[in-house]
Amino acid sequence: MPWKHGLRRLKPGKAWTDDNGTLHSALWMRYDASFKTRYNIVWEDEPASAAAFNSNFYLGRQTDGTLIPCSLTDINEVDENDNPVLDDDGNQVVTLGLKSIHKARIKEQADGLLAPTDWHIIKAAEVSGYTAPSAITTYRAAVRTASNTIETAIDNAADLAAFIALFDAPVDDNGDPTGNAPINDWPDAI
Repeated sequence: MPWKHGLRRLKPGKAWTDDNGTLHSALWMRYDASFKTRYNIVWEDEPASAAAFNSNFYLGRQTDGTLIPCSLTDINEVDENDNPVLDDDGNQVVTLGLKSIHKARIKEQADGLLAPTDWHIIKAAEVSGYTAPSAITTYRAAVRTASNTIETAIDNAADLAAFIALFDAPVDDNGDPTGNAPINDWPDAI
């Protein structure tokens, strides 16, 4: 939250006039604590409800500052009478949870990693006498295995804390990364 004089917010680097008509220069932030006290310049912390949060995992904050978590599971939407909310085609509206969203992203990542080598597999299927190099088939198998492993880890996350932990890279005693975060543990590209 900002520095304040009474109810007025003070902008760093901007001159301002106090309630007694005294003009303060744009360097007012350099005032020492006693000078700020003398001119009733106070720091006001943000209310708990305005504190920063990670929007990848939380929807926002309650007025008391409590985080509102995103749902891990899909939610079938209902109206105020608990009747299913239907789309234009008559299908139940479903809001995807974090698990479904991230499993779809993992599938897209796997597809993106496999795409550059697809031509080898297509050529091997269409051209007699051509065999995809073993490095290619080994890499593709590793990508599929990694995708399955990551999706299983997502499914196995019992709560939001366990889900968030999937995004943490392992570190050594010095805090240096020793590998990839479980959600991003793909084989090296070839």
